[in-house]
Amino acid sequence: VTEFITTRSSSFHQSLPHPTTVCSLSCREGAYPSFVPHPPRWVKMSITSDEVNFLVYRYLQESGFSHSAFTFGIESHISQSNINGTLVPPAALISILQKGLQYVEAEISINEDGTVFDGRPIESLSLIDAVMPDVVQSRQQAFREKLAQQHQAGGGSVAASGGQAITVKNGETTVNGQENGTHDLNNHAEPMEVDGDVEIPASKATVLRGHESEVFICAWNPVSDLLASGSGDSTARIWSLSENSNSSSTQLVLRHCIREGGQDVPSNKDVTSLDWNSDGTLLATGSYDGFARIWTKDGNLASTLGQHKGPIFALKWNKKGNSILSAGVDKTTIIWDAHTGEAKQQFPFHSAPALDVDWQNNTTFASCSTDMCIHVCRLGSDRPLKTFQGHTNEVNAIKWDPSGTLLASCSDDMTLKIWSMKQDSCVHDLQAHSKEIYTIKWSPTGAGSNNPNAILLLDAVGVCVHTLTRHQEPVYSVAFSPDGKFLASGSFDKCVHIWSTASGALVNSYRGTGGIFEVCWNSTGDKVGASASDGSVSPLWAAVTYRL
Repeated sequence: VTEFITTRSSSFHQSLPHPTTVCSLSCREGAYPSFVPHPPRWVKMSITSDEVNFLVYRYLQESGFSHSAFTFGIESHISQSNINGTLVPPAALISILQKGLQYVEAEISINEDGTVFDGRPIESLSLIDAVMPDVVQSRQQAFREKLAQQHQAGGGSVAASGGQAITVKNGETTVNGQENGTHDLNNHAEPMEVDGDVEIPASKATVLRGHESEVFICAWNPVSDLLASGSGDSTARIWSLSENSNSSSTQLVLRHCIREGGQDVPSNKDVTSLDWNSDGTLLATGSYDGFARIWTKDGNLASTLGQHKGPIFALKWNKKGNSILSAGVDKTTIIWDAHTGEAKQQFPFHSAPALDVDWQNNTTFASCSTDMCIHVCRLGSDRPLKTFQGHTNEVNAIKWDPSGTLLASCSDDMTLKIWSMKQDSCVHDLQAHSKEIYTIKWSPTGAGSNNPNAILLLDAVGVCVHTLTRHQEPVYSVAFSPDGKFLASGSFDKCVHIWSTASGALVNSYRGTGGIFEVCWNSTGDKVGASASDGSVSPLWAAVTYRL
């Protein structure tokens, strides 16, 4: 007996109260066709709402629907489940759906008496086909008619050309050239081959273990080799790394707690953002629990900033180090006094969740939102200095160039736009992407940077310089090296690539054990940090392996 359960993910939590069992399937010995391995006398399969909700949540995350994932995670109580996310491989939902498709295909290939059809169905089976009523009976009938026509034409065996070619080889069925009739339903079944002369050897990489869930973010201290990381396990960690010790490290665990019943208890919420101040003495973190926190580099909690009504999505120090800027799901941005922990001003100008913020100078900043608008605001002003409109979908990230003259924004509308305070319309509308754009970075070159004589990428011309295409899954993070000569990229294909910005050539590559959420360079440009979906953080000693 096979049961297919379908539901709209947006209302899934309503149909599956927490916790509950969706269905239980039992298979009695003898009920399987001869080519399926026999199970024990009774095999019970239990599917809980926690498990299904977690797989849907991970699918949304991996597909780049971060805000939908957040909403679904909150409403389905993902944080309260006991599922260890680090043990769940990427694309788990797709994998189990593929297996379900293959099972339905097997059903179609089996007669009512358990014998196998002489061949396999010619037409491929889509996921929607598989959930349609009577799909097995209708496909079997169509297959019988197809076989009858071919036998009448004198063909004893089934053969076809094209994408679904079926041949018979040594008595075994092969589909698309694969034996045993298995389908390659993944566009990237094999990992990308990386040239040996660019692959970072294991001796130059350190995997930092300790987090108990996905590690979403990481950031190097600007003056020392301290690497901060933030995770779904409701902790941030500070890892101490040294140039001559790449095999061991110490870690400080920054537990994000809330006050309940007169005592501190873990918040059980993701750490969503973190940022070091300019002199590297303090670390600020933002969390889904709605609080921002300031920590010393020794791991001590200095301040708790609480005025947002809901999760914090972004958080940045200003260059002077006296203010912190945050953006939240409550549609507001807040400037905080870093010394007192008090809110200096709250800006309620967006009509939907604020997703990102960036300082133009010590008192002026830009913010973006799912409302498709970008506001430029200043401390002490009761209205935006400028509002940029032009994106047709939510704006995911914004970034001022080093001089504070140009503002770059990227959106789910697949465009990258460059704005200037001198005009209302965008200066450049760059449309080289064919999918949603998650993040954007300026090169640390040109006026206002530490490399003033180098050319600023994305400057006046506004043309695509290089298209870097080696990744096989969505790219969630990019980061320029401090000198602007290299670009690191991290993808959910588990790879960190390092590219030459001059030539666009791949100069270094590292394959980790989980999908990459974030990449970042240390201040000297000889290490790249990467955070991963399997709960690991990997600093790579990359400079010694550059071959240009």
